Amino acid sequence: MKDASPAADCGGSFSLLSPRLMFCADPTLAEAGLYARAAAGEAVALLWHSPPSLVVPGSYKRFAGLDEVRAQFADAGCPVFLRKSGGGLVPQGPGIINISLAYPMWRTLGEAAEGVYEHLCDMLSDALLDLGVPTGWQAVEGSFCDGRYNLACGEGDAARKIAGTAQYWQSVANQPVDGPRCHVVLAHAVLLVDVDLAQAHQYANRFEAALASGRFYQASKTVSVAQMLSDADMYLREEMVDALLAAIGRAGVPRQR
Repeated sequence: MKDASPAADCGGSFSLLSPRLMFCADPTLAEAGLYARAAAGEAVALLWHSPPSLVVPGSYKRFAGLDEVRAQFADAGCPVFLRKSGGGLVPQGPGIINISLAYPMWRTLGEAAEGVYEHLCDMLSDALLDLGVPTGWQAVEGSFCDGRYNLACGEGDAARKIAGTAQYWQSVANQPVDGPRCHVVLAHAVLLVDVDLAQAHQYANRFEAALASGRFYQASKTVSVAQMLSDADMYLREEMVDALLAAIGRAGVPRQR
């Protein structure tokens, strides 16, 4: 596991699109307002949460029974949303805080992708450390939407995922052809604060089983902030929001050129 440490080579600051935690009934629309602001040259940040639901990439359209299964889950109170970006299934719901950052980038994906992930992990790790939860990043086999830049608690095989990260690049329209190309980077994290992990995994595994996808996620490979603290109370979500806002303010914007 690589320890997260304060991000280097950063400058500028993020503008907050909401002063606290925004509610979004459709998690695939939460970042809709970020692209235009970033394409205009601004670095923006948003903290948001959604009702109980699952979000899967468009690649799930290959399953013949997808529409029927989605209808069944919607009737059961857990709608399934399709997103444009790749990756895997991600649960949403009470006790999960999403962190979305958007900013213009003139460096190439190959030059900047790793730094984008490390900046996001550094920022999250900084916020969690404020609450007394040390973390680092590594893959956690058996967790949902596993990736090299999961934020995890513990080492090696004992590591448990506490946050997942992703990034999505989109070219800015109407650019001059004779200069560096500008993209908007959307960097996103899903942080498990005080979510009911057993229930989230029940929904996720029932969904995958209904599609006969062959995927199965282990609740024991994840952990929430609440589970990492011996003194977590009813104000934990507010405390986590405070810590995240402070960390966003300290982090600065990654190098863009």
